[in-house]
Amino acid sequence: MPRRLVIGSRNRKKIEELRPLLADLPLELVPVTAFSDVPEIAEDGTSFLENATKKAVGVAWAAREWTLAEDSGLVVPALSGAPGIHSAYYAGRHGADAENNAKLMAEVANLPAEKRDAHYVCVAVLADPEGTVVASSEGRCHGRLLTEPSGSSGFGYDPLFLVPEFHRTFGELSPLIKQVLSHRSRAIAGLRPALKQMLGAGA
Repeated sequence: MPRRLVIGSRNRKKIEELRPLLADLPLELVPVTAFSDVPEIAEDGTSFLENATKKAVGVAWAAREWTLAEDSGLVVPALSGAPGIHSAYYAGRHGADAENNAKLMAEVANLPAEKRDAHYVCVAVLADPEGTVVASSEGRCHGRLLTEPSGSSGFGYDPLFLVPEFHRTFGELSPLIKQVLSHRSRAIAGLRPALKQMLGAGA
């Protein structure tokens, strides 16, 4: 019988990316929105790890369920690490992809190509039903920013994020290829030992 695992995110697109990454494990993935009494967790930490931990611990404790939460974003060294942990609301409004991309394009427009290096970061955290962190994992994917979007797949900054090995952006690559390359898939891969140990434990 599959073990329930709450996904501590209200972002539907993130959940859609997580499902195939965990599809081979006997897990029943339950979105946090299924729990009306679980409050919104403020993402006011100073790092991806702090935010992911807050979400995993807060949701697990409130739902009394095993919980996987993650925090992710785009880091541009030439912009002192921005957008970073503020990636989702870089332009001021949470989840406004078009506005966030427009702001980022304006900020990198005058940078030479070699200064437009960037990397996606994802930190995933697994917490038990008592709200204790069992494991955490970080994944990264390195690329370079374009000055104009290309492709309509993915979400966030994907149409601007060029993957050098494929000469395509995440907005142009198929979901299957992104599953292999992405920061999110690499973070989840790092959690697999802990997830398998969870599955082997008693109910």
